[in-house]
Amino acid sequence: MRTRMKELRARYNLTQADLAKIVGVRRETIHFMEKGNYNPSLKLAHDVAKALKTTIDELFIFDD
Repeated sequence: MRTRMKELRARYNLTQADLAKIVGVRRETIHFMEKGNYNPSLKLAHDVAKALKTTIDELFIFDD
């Protein structure tokens, strides 16, 4: 699974720490999500998508 988190964070001038604070996780969690090394819960995926003003489908790219 890949994400567009880094691209969308840049659009809103958010650091990993900023986004982590908004959604209530550690910065490392955001880092691992961006690298594709962490599969978030549905709640966390929803919270991140909402913070970045997008949808879960637009935020995450599922590789077959």
